[in-house]
Amino acid sequence: MHTPLRPLLDTVLDALEEGTRLRGGPLPAGGPPKVAERLRAAVGDVFPDEGDPEALRHLVRALAEGAADPSHPLCAAHLHCPPLPVAAAADLAVSVLNPSMDSWDQAPAASELESLVTRALAEEVYADAFRGAGNCAPSPHRPDALITTGGTESNQLALLLARETLGPGARLVCGENAHHSLPRAAWLLGMPAPIIVPTPHGTLVPAALEAIPHGPLLIAATAGTTDAGLIDPLPDIAALCAQRGARLHIDAAYGGGLLLSPRHRAKLTGIETAATVTLDLHKLGWQPVAAGLLAVRAGQDLPALNHRADYLNADDDTEAGLPDLLGRSLRTTRRPDVLKIAVTLKTLGRAGLAALVDQVCSTAQEFAALVERHPGFELHEPPTISTVLFRPAGATDDAVAAVRRQLLADGHAVLGRARAANRLWLKATLLNPTTQPEHLTALLHLVEGTTPR
Repeated sequence: MHTPLRPLLDTVLDALEEGTRLRGGPLPAGGPPKVAERLRAAVGDVFPDEGDPEALRHLVRALAEGAADPSHPLCAAHLHCPPLPVAAAADLAVSVLNPSMDSWDQAPAASELESLVTRALAEEVYADAFRGAGNCAPSPHRPDALITTGGTESNQLALLLARETLGPGARLVCGENAHHSLPRAAWLLGMPAPIIVPTPHGTLVPAALEAIPHGPLLIAATAGTTDAGLIDPLPDIAALCAQRGARLHIDAAYGGGLLLSPRHRAKLTGIETAATVTLDLHKLGWQPVAAGLLAVRAGQDLPALNHRADYLNADDDTEAGLPDLLGRSLRTTRRPDVLKIAVTLKTLGRAGLAALVDQVCSTAQEFAALVERHPGFELHEPPTISTVLFRPAGATDDAVAAVRRQLLADGHAVLGRARAANRLWLKATLLNPTTQPEHLTALLHLVEGTTPR
């Protein structure tokens, strides 16, 4: 328990470097059987009678050797970003201090930091709605935000707040392009079966919503679909919600990062009208997992989450001025994930984060142009954010799937897969700001060399 931390950090950093060198690429070669075999050999007896003082070195090295490395330019399958070193370092401090965000006396400074950062980020989301309002409006009517584990938890909270605001008959309406966590949350919360609207072109068509039956409705739009990074027509959907008296939720887990960029922020025009907005800073925010948020347009919606446990937020303690944290999450024990976010915001500032967003969006445009110029490939459509769908020209869906699996088995590249326009596509999700043109060319060459002739 009292081993000094500094030499252990050296051990971890050395083991990470060694494991990365042994892996030699974005993914360990050999597929699941070989990776499992190597890992089991490195671990040995999971719970030995006598402890192993070298366990830290061995297990970190084994984990790094068997990792999918998001900092490698050819690891581009998912919304899985390379975390900023400064954010990872801040996360280490959280592990050492080990605050628990369920009562003030376990996290005095962390609870105040969370309050400052969540409100600042909420006001960033709703800046256009409250521009010029100053700070004179009562706080229950001001934006606020909750820290979550990611988009799934944020979407669940959004549906819970909608149900509590609209009543038990509230019904979710979303497109086929919506994240799976939305209809799943409706099921978990015992809400009526959601209305799923077809999205044949990948985005929600407002006209398709006009035929939805009247009643207490939560309409969920998406700003950055998982498959193609598409953004629903938010202003039109917002106008329809206002006309119908429906509540609007926007899942911007992916696209929300565009708010950080003056160049791309306009793509999210209309987001300020939503009652709730899902954000993930472990996507376009370069945070270690987890760093999710649910932004709320009116803080007066949040008391629905209030809960009382005498040992954590007794009435007399709250009346005496001790902050009540239980209403900030459905979780009890939780890490102060806000520290890494706060450190990032302060370290990079608006200009630094905007530059990262602009860089990955530019990289995606560059890769799309490269695909379009290559006679051996087909581009689905120009990227909206930083996702590019492409496929070898003339390949069958089975061949596309086989190419992806072969690249994974070889450990040469990590690409995702997505279905659009009734065909299977390779998906490159470009979240690495250090990716260079030569990496993009190399990726196409790898795919071309793996495609059956």
